[in-house]
Amino acid sequence: MLAAVPTPDHTTLTRYGWDDAWAALVPGSADGAAPGRVARVDRGRVDVLTADDRVHADPRGHALAVGDWVLVGDGTVTAVLPRRTALVRATVSGRSDAQVLAANVDTVLVTVPLDTGLRTGRVERLLALAWESGATPVVVLTKIDRDGEALVDALGDLAVAAPGVDVVPVSAVTGDGLAEVAAAARGTTVLVGPSGAGKSTLANALLGAETMATGAVRAVDGKGRHTTVHRELLPLPGGGVLVDTPGLRAVGVRDAAEGIDRAFADVVELAEACRFADCAHDREPGCAVQDAVGGGTLPARRLEAYRKLVREDEWAAARTDARLAAERRGRWKQVTKDQRAAYRARGR
Repeated sequence: MLAAVPTPDHTTLTRYGWDDAWAALVPGSADGAAPGRVARVDRGRVDVLTADDRVHADPRGHALAVGDWVLVGDGTVTAVLPRRTALVRATVSGRSDAQVLAANVDTVLVTVPLDTGLRTGRVERLLALAWESGATPVVVLTKIDRDGEALVDALGDLAVAAPGVDVVPVSAVTGDGLAEVAAAARGTTVLVGPSGAGKSTLANALLGAETMATGAVRAVDGKGRHTTVHRELLPLPGGGVLVDTPGLRAVGVRDAAEGIDRAFADVVELAEACRFADCAHDREPGCAVQDAVGGGTLPARRLEAYRKLVREDEWAAARTDARLAAERRGRWKQVTKDQRAAYRARGR
C-alpha cells in the first residue's frame, strides 16, 4: 500500500525535482527513511542529496544511476522509486548490455563542437537515445567563436540531421547563446557529447561557477581529455539540476526503435507513402524513400544512417534474446546436474 508523504518544508528537495507525485510513490513501510536524489555513483557507494544534507549511502544491491530518487535510512538505500525516464545506451562490451547514463531526465543537451568538424552520424545516434529516453533533446553547437565561416554550413547540416529539434549555437567564451541554453535547460538536464565538445566549460557557465574541471583539446586530432570522469548532479542557479557526463567514445543503441523513428522523422514520414508496408527502402518498387533520394530531397547519407541504426538495434535485440536463452539453458543444466547429484547421493 502506498502512503503519500508530504513534501518537506525545505526547498532543497524541490530544487532537485521533488514533487507531490514523487511523494505519493513513497511506500507506507518507509519506516522513517528520508527521500533523496542520487547525485553520484561510485563503486560500493552513492552520494544522495536529501532535504538536510548530502549523505554517503550503501546501495545495498540496488542498480542505481545518477538522478534516481531513493529512500535512505541509517546510511543505506532502502528503496528506489520507479523511474519516469532514463537515458540509456548499449555498453561497449559487445554484449548489448544497457548502461543507464542518467535517470528521471527532462532535457538532453546534445553538445556538438563546431571546431572539429560536424559528425552528423554521432548527432543522430545521440538524438535517438534522447528521444527514446522520454526527454526532450536540444542540440547545442559549441565553440562558435572558433570558426565563424563554418557556422552557416553546420546549421544547415544540423537542420537535416536533427528535424524538429531546437539547435542553439553557443560560445562559453563570449557568452553568445548562453541565455538560450539556460532557458532550454528545463527540469533535470543532461549534457552528452564527445570529449572535447566543451561540455564542462558549458556546465560551468550554466552553473555560474568553476565547478567542473576543464582541459584543452589536442590540436593534432581534435580530441579532448576526459576532464569529467564521472556523472554528477548539480543544482542550477535558476532552478532545476544539471548532470555533466564523461565524453562518450561509443554511442550504441539498444531497445531504441521509437527513438530512432523520432530522430529520423523525415524518413519515417516518407515511408508512409511506400507501396508496401514492409518496404525495406532498398530496391522495392514504389518506394517513396528511394524516390526522395533519387530526387535529391533526402540525402542518401541520411537514409543509410537510418538503416544502420535500425540494423544495430535489431542486432542488439537478437543478442539480448540469445543471451537470455543461453542463460536459461545454463540454469537448467545446473538444475539437472544438481538433481542427478542428489539422486546419486540417495542411492548410496
